[in-house]
This record gives sequence, structure tokens and C-alpha cells, in this order.
Amino acid sequence: QVQVVETGGGLVQAGGSLRLSCRASGSIFGLMGWYRQAPGSQRELVATIAPGNGGEEIYADAVKGRFTIDRDDGENTIDLQMNALKTEDTAVYYCLARSVPEGNVDKWGQGTQVTVSS
Repeated sequence: QVQVVETGGGLVQAGGSLRLSCRASGSIFGLMGWYRQAPGSQRELVATIAPGNGGEEIYADAVKGRFTIDRDDGENTIDLQMNALKTEDTAVYYCLARSVPEGNVDKWGQGTQVTVSS
């Protein structure tokens, strides 16, 4: 059974930092990444990372230069280091893990709340 579990959300002041972690289990995973959803908004891409050494990283324009995604293929984990946080980064952050044996089906975590106060 595939499980995707996020940890590390919380409350931080603007300008501060947070680190999110995600662990996937129960399958072989290709693309992994982070999406976020603010109240009243659609879920949007934050960052994704492909498997393998030097896997391609893709960032949303809104977070480029502030957020960094890392991956450990052996552990099926990804981290999101978030620096210089802004109030507009407030959202529920969801981890995505694409299950290869199931035909590249996207599996999602339950989400973790990030709140940035002014």
C-alpha cells in the first residue's frame, strides 16, 4: 500500500524559514514534488524533482531563489527548504509521489499547514 506522509509545517514570521519533509513508501517512485493550496485558490505547483543523481528540478516562479527541493532516492524522501518566507506562501502544502508500477499514478499526502505571519 502506497503511503505519502508530510511533516514539518507550522507558523513562522515573514522572512523566516521552514523545512518540509515527505516520505513515500510502498512503491517505486518517479517524479516527486510539492504543491500548495491556499484558501479559495486552486492547488498549484511549488517544486518538483526527478529521480536520479542530478534529477531535474522545476520551481514555480513565485518561489525561485527562496525554496530548494532535495531528494534521497534510497529513502524515497524529499525535503523543501523554504527561506525568506512571505505571507503569500501561507497554504496547505501537499507532497506528490508518482508511482511508476501503477502507470505513473500520482499519490498525494494529507497535507501540512504552513502559515506565515506578518
